[in-house]
Amino acid sequence: MAHSERQYPIGPFEPPASISAADRTRYLKHMQALPATMRTAVAGLTDARLDTPYRPAGWTVRQVVHHLADSHMNGYMRFRWTLTEDEPSIKTYDEEGWAEFDDARHMSVVPSLALLDALHARWVRLCRSLSKAMWEQAYHHPESGRMTLEDALALYAWHGRHHAAHITMLREREGW
Repeated sequence: MAHSERQYPIGPFEPPASISAADRTRYLKHMQALPATMRTAVAGLTDARLDTPYRPAGWTVRQVVHHLADSHMNGYMRFRWTLTEDEPSIKTYDEEGWAEFDDARHMSVVPSLALLDALHARWVRLCRSLSKAMWEQAYHHPESGRMTLEDALALYAWHGRHHAAHITMLREREGW
């Protein structure tokens, strides 16, 4: 498997040109399924396997799980700011730096899996309540520019599937 396939097992994120109500429904199904998908992806893995990088110079499985919790907490907050402020500028965070903290490198994945359960239950519920006009509200990302909530939904739905694939493909390659 080529390096880029290990880095982007489902392909890099491609922002859709337009997003329909059916697309939003599909993305929300991905978001709703992510916590269970991640639990299945890491089920039965020993600490040694959780500490295995999914690709050379990549994060460990453990770091990926904690990263998803960190990233999606930020995403959820971005949605709420966007819904309560006029096109807010959001704060970025140092993903690589966060992944190097002791909790991300050594802590059990159980708390982050539980966090994903609760977070995605709230996030999906919030999203299902949004009107078409609300989906068109946007925030400003300092690096990516303007992003509507429906664009952000597409991104986070991809993001969860992307990282779940890192783990499931590693398991397949290693015969776990």
